Amino acid sequence: MEKNEEVAVYGASTDDVSFFDIVARSRSLTEAAMQFGVSVSSVSKRLAQMEARLGVVLVQRSTRRLTLTPEGERYAAGAAVIAAQLEELEDSIAEQRHDLRGRVHIRSTIGLGRAHIAPLVADFVEHHPTVQVDLDLSAVPLHIAGSGFDIGIRVGALQDSRLTATRLWVNQRVVCASPEYVRRNGIPATVKDLEAHNCIVLRENESDYALWRFESAGKEIAVRVAGNLTSNDGDVITRWCLEGRGLVMRSRWHVDPLLRDGALVQVLPELATPSADIFAVYAATAPLPRRTRAVIDHLKAGLGRRITEAAG
Repeated sequence: MEKNEEVAVYGASTDDVSFFDIVARSRSLTEAAMQFGVSVSSVSKRLAQMEARLGVVLVQRSTRRLTLTPEGERYAAGAAVIAAQLEELEDSIAEQRHDLRGRVHIRSTIGLGRAHIAPLVADFVEHHPTVQVDLDLSAVPLHIAGSGFDIGIRVGALQDSRLTATRLWVNQRVVCASPEYVRRNGIPATVKDLEAHNCIVLRENESDYALWRFESAGKEIAVRVAGNLTSNDGDVITRWCLEGRGLVMRSRWHVDPLLRDGALVQVLPELATPSADIFAVYAATAPLPRRTRAVIDHLKAGLGRRITEAAG
């Protein structure tokens, strides 16, 4: 069986470039082996042979985690470009079949992922059953290079120039309170007034999450807020706000249904906030495979519809 498995890795996995592209995009040797349909030891042997030929270590590995060395990152970057070009060529030849094949790895924020991305992904797979989608939900910021993910779903401005982004939906953040909180504590009339209120803070991305930003007359106004409740889960802080425990700044895609129903009220509605649009981000170094572009197009078409329907 071991001998047969080695033939599968050497043969069906094509050349070193295609092989290493798959390994580098996997989160562990176990995951890479699953994609090849062989044992972990077979993948490890193939990788060791590449490293011996090149005279460098490409991957620090275990069955649970795979980390690229600087040499591995360089090889992976080049391999991704070549593999994408090859896939694009094969896609163009096979396009007459009109079907999509392969695997797409997606990372999304938790709240948005649960509410909208997961249902949209399931709908996509139903229409394209030969595509496999792996959806990961996490509050941890995604550095997509070398992560094994094809698409990252994020809220807010794009910081990394090495990435390309497709806007999926226009979004802003607003400050909200429950009617009960307003009854007990009053409602802030100015940004400065926020300093006297209990503000529930969401830890997300790598920004200064306790600094709430507004815009007035073309100028940015920032205020540092504080409170006795903080979480990295948007659903949790929204629930605390509904319970009257403090103010929150949340995305409109999340709170518009609650504002419509009167469960929450908007605070400082006359002040705009910086855009917090929803993006699909991906590496800018290589053409997107047809299946990945199709997933992004599906998310863009469906997300706005779902958010609009939820808001009523």
